[in-house]
Amino acid sequence: MTVREQTEIIEMGTLSKFACTSIDEKGTKRRSYEEKCPYRTEFQRDRDRILHCNSFRRLKRKTQVFLSPVGDHYRTRLTHTLEVSQIARTISRGLRLNEDLTEAIALGHDLGHSPFGHCGEAILNEICPYGFKHYLQSVRVVDSLEKKGEGLNLTFAVKNGIACHTNAVAATKEGCIVRLADTIAYINHDIEDSVRAGILKPNSLPYQCVKVLGKNKTQRITTLIASVIEHGVAYDVDFMPQVRKAHDELKAFMFEKVYTNPSAKLEESKAVAVVEKLYRYFIANPSKLPDEYKVIMEKFDADRAVCDYISGMSDSYAVDLYTELFVPKFWK
Repeated sequence: MTVREQTEIIEMGTLSKFACTSIDEKGTKRRSYEEKCPYRTEFQRDRDRILHCNSFRRLKRKTQVFLSPVGDHYRTRLTHTLEVSQIARTISRGLRLNEDLTEAIALGHDLGHSPFGHCGEAILNEICPYGFKHYLQSVRVVDSLEKKGEGLNLTFAVKNGIACHTNAVAATKEGCIVRLADTIAYINHDIEDSVRAGILKPNSLPYQCVKVLGKNKTQRITTLIASVIEHGVAYDVDFMPQVRKAHDELKAFMFEKVYTNPSAKLEESKAVAVVEKLYRYFIANPSKLPDEYKVIMEKFDADRAVCDYISGMSDSYAVDLYTELFVPKFWK
């Protein structure tokens, strides 16, 4: 018996009946058949492929909320992803769901995010005829863009969880867990970053939210995680009603005070201009695209190729490329 087979037997004996196990026929289905690994389950393999791919490494230089912040302690898209992963794993273990599947979805959920966070996403959605949603682009990344167009050949359950992490119900309970873990992570670390940036004061959070969830990050995250576990997974995956109400009020507060705050969004118009100018340039000059994106252009069209290219850029790469193309160099 292989190590993988032993792990699969352990899963069958310990996981909840609501879990997606590593032998689930639909959940583990891949686009192309592969021989099984003697050591790792199907979802462990997916986790490792995501962790080692180029798109995952680029997350370290992609905006979370603050554009290219000065300081080592502000979150990036990568640190956000890691926080989501750990919160999701804790919930998954508490509910006896499949931690490996949960982790794979969490690590891959933002792979398709554009440079400059949601303002980059918004302008690409506006100017690209295909539209642009980062959760759908994340699936495109793992399916069609990674490994020079070969893709990572991930399982159905992982891709479904990635596609549904923002505004849809996933096919697995593990995918639903990641959706909640995402909001738990970003609201609470964005509060911390906003206090560090001087946009919020520690005592400015709504009183009722603090009363229910806790006065600091640790207390709030603990309350939210515990609430999901207490709610259970027999029907839907959610917080308990009182905690859901406090969470939603805190989220609305963050949208009002931070996510649409002019101080936090001071540079966004410039970021939008960078993305739009690069997009127009490569549409007008498709021969300047890297070779792998020329292949996409031949298969689809220039808009698809240019959108794929720009959405994969880190913030710093986009700025450097913009500078190279549009800022005059001084004579030496």
